Amino acid sequence: MEMQGTRQLAVTQQQAWQGLNDPEVLKACIPGCDSIEATGENTWDLVNAIKVGPVAARFKGSIELSDIQPPESYTLTFEGNGGVAGFGKGSAQVRLLPQGEGCELAYSANATVGGKIAQVGQRLIDGVAKSMAESFFKRFEEEMQRRHGPQPEADAQEEGEKPGALKKMWGKLTGGGKDEPAAQGEA
Repeated sequence: MEMQGTRQLAVTQQQAWQGLNDPEVLKACIPGCDSIEATGENTWDLVNAIKVGPVAARFKGSIELSDIQPPESYTLTFEGNGGVAGFGKGSAQVRLLPQGEGCELAYSANATVGGKIAQVGQRLIDGVAKSMAESFFKRFEEEMQRRHGPQPEADAQEEGEKPGALKKMWGKLTGGGKDEPAAQGEA
């Protein structure tokens, strides 16, 4: 199975790089990930629950990074074993390219599966893999925005997007109201 794609991220190349190398971020973003633990420099063990059609299993596996070019790219090699459900292994090339104030994440992956999981059919496996990839990227974008995105309330007040907010709050506190004249600069 082969997959490739790109994703526009609203964070800097460096922020995305840090996220892609942070086990806490990866655990939160990988669908079905139960645990991820560092086993050495650029290597992790992970436990992941996966369901493909009627076959569901907890896969125990490992991830290793190579060809590391911070903060631009690396190759990720993975393998996992789900017991009687089968196994999966493969690699992915990941590249981050700066674009404006954000960056583009591009990936190209290939994987092979065997055992019962391979017997459910290539179309079903491809569909699950694409769904998991989409879910990962959606979660990754949300996590990056949560960690690095603007704080909507604070930013809006700093930029003056809420004119009169202080006056309204003062009016509520003092019992003032609608009959007060507008402050200078308000319409």
